[in-house]
Amino acid sequence: MFDSGARQHPFERVQVKTLVLAVVALMAAYVLYHNESFLVNSAAPVWKHYAPFKWWLLGHGLAGVSALVLAPMQFSDRLRLRFTKLHRITGRVYVAAAFTLAPLGAYIQYLDEAQGASWTFTVETLMQASLMMITTGVGFVFAMKRMIPQHRQWMTRSYAVALTFLEIRVILGVTGWDTPFNWEIVETVVMVCVGSSVLVGDIANQVYELRSMRARPARAQRQAA
Repeated sequence: MFDSGARQHPFERVQVKTLVLAVVALMAAYVLYHNESFLVNSAAPVWKHYAPFKWWLLGHGLAGVSALVLAPMQFSDRLRLRFTKLHRITGRVYVAAAFTLAPLGAYIQYLDEAQGASWTFTVETLMQASLMMITTGVGFVFAMKRMIPQHRQWMTRSYAVALTFLEIRVILGVTGWDTPFNWEIVETVVMVCVGSSVLVGDIANQVYELRSMRARPARAQRQAA
């Protein structure tokens, strides 16, 4: 029996989504400091490496930032219910960003082969781009058909794929595997993160469903009281 008058355990008041977003924010802060600090240093040697495809990289980066920032807003039930139009607009921007950053990332990796990058890494990037576009595209189709549960599930998978950008850099940075740079180690980490991304998204979906099932009896009792 659920006691509608009982106090909720302190840990249950903390939503899983809040914890996940806090972890994502910490990862983003680490990546900005550890990997992207060259953005405010025009003398950084890495600029010479990026010079051949810097304008492609600019578009890829802007689209990527848009996707990583806008997606958390989409998972807020309160924002979605109170600002439906904003939810739809930001959702469309996210879809556009995903379909921009994914192919650009693959193309940039192809161009990087001229500077010594492995061709196998280009193949992996194509797989990552394909996962990003497929999960996002399927989620968008379900949104157009007003099949909201399926839409949410596929967009969760899409965001899980997008988060590999942060996960890969955090793993390589924390372990020190990015210094010195080794293509084999980097490729292994990337393939593990990308290969497990949809599984991670599905685990998030199942956690959401389980928590929703737990909440339904309590809501039904409150309504009947």
